[in-house]
Amino acid sequence: MKKRVLIFDDDADILEVCTIVLETSGFEVVALGSCEDVVGKVREASPDVVLLDNKIPPVGGISAARELKGSEEFGRLPIVFFSANQDVARLAVEAGADYFIEKPFDLDRLVGLITRACG
Repeated sequence: MKKRVLIFDDDADILEVCTIVLETSGFEVVALGSCEDVVGKVREASPDVVLLDNKIPPVGGISAARELKGSEEFGRLPIVFFSANQDVARLAVEAGADYFIEKPFDLDRLVGLITRACG
């Protein structure tokens, strides 16, 4: 059974590239351009891992990650935080994310990180 990745990013090009690369690598992908009602969207998508951009509208990646990690239902769901901010490691810690990757990223590294996050 394919592992499902839920991507939150407001950049359509990043969503498209990540979707193509991850689907080619055997993942099922759900891509969204907003994190409004993040808990509801995660519940609906039922992912094995979330790839979450730092600057995702309307509340931002840090708030969205904290909301997920603070919920009983999704507190253990792996979150990979990604950002063009050079301080992405600190932002990921602040968000409570499990992993992080800096944009622009190597596509093979992204696949490896998602694979590891899925267990």
